[in-house]
Amino acid sequence: MKSMAMKRTKTNRAITHWATAAVVAAMTLALPAFGADSPALPDEITQGNVRYISGGVGEQSAAAFKQAAAKYPLELLFAQKASPNDVYLAGVKVTVRDRAGKVVLDAVTEGPYLLATMPAGRYQIEASHEGVAKTQAVEIGSGKHQRLVMVWTARSEAEKPVTGGAKP
Repeated sequence: MKSMAMKRTKTNRAITHWATAAVVAAMTLALPAFGADSPALPDEITQGNVRYISGGVGEQSAAAFKQAAAKYPLELLFAQKASPNDVYLAGVKVTVRDRAGKVVLDAVTEGPYLLATMPAGRYQIEASHEGVAKTQAVEIGSGKHQRLVMVWTARSEAEKPVTGGAKP
């Protein structure tokens, strides 16, 4: 009788073990479906000693960039004053120069955020949108996070630069 009870216990343990393994496997396979709503950050781009990512279009992508920002020494955010609501900008041309004036980053943003990792030092950030450039200095220190928000004022159609074609 005792050997029969031992066989049942071993069989029950084996069934429990396989059932647990099946549940774990099913959950592992289902995880990508749960994470599908949270967009992944884009791959980092490298220019010399600078690694960066850009994007943040849409609420979920913006949330992912906000969460990742603390991991990068430099966070740039681009916006424009507009009526009735301010708007985030994409397509901003960004040039970063080191203390010697050497260009260490030259990029066009894919969204309102640009997060960058670069060596410690003093840098000049120039960002240009619709022909209007803004410049700001920043000091990047070891383990220190810098956040710069660059805001443009909305311009009327008459103020916008003419690009190509005949002038009216």
